[in-house]
Amino acid sequence: MVKVIVIFASMTGNTEEMADYIADGVREAGAELTLKSVMDVNASVMENYDGIALGAYTWGDGDLPDEFLDFYEEMDEVDLTGKQAVAFGSCDSSYSEYGAAVDLLERKLEELGAVIALPGMKVELGPSAQEKEQLKQFGITFVNHLRVLKEATAGGTIV
Repeated sequence: MVKVIVIFASMTGNTEEMADYIADGVREAGAELTLKSVMDVNASVMENYDGIALGAYTWGDGDLPDEFLDFYEEMDEVDLTGKQAVAFGSCDSSYSEYGAAVDLLERKLEELGAVIALPGMKVELGPSAQEKEQLKQFGITFVNHLRVLKEATAGGTIV
């Protein structure tokens, strides 16, 4: 069974809501899911999963939120070589850097050897009804991607 962890930081609840809809998609696709606030987990746990989804809102002019900083530093001690990952977050177009936290997370994941499986999911403030469905589909698509890779690797096919 494919194992996915979704880790998020949320101040107003927007990114948490995004995480919940992605988690719904992950569950619907039949994967084993762990859903955690970034404040309740250590970065080393990511090594135990096939798929990693990190979510953060963008703070100020393009920064990660304070509650994500310790986790982000802990990430430097983690080897994610070959892990599949995605990033998502709530954004605010009134700032000069739209959704920069999502971009920062993707770059960090790649630095640690992870493969970005899908383009980052950015939502303006809270998700609309249509975006909620897109977030759920994002989770489903991520799991389906992981499953195809896992089956190909198990069958001896080089991906």
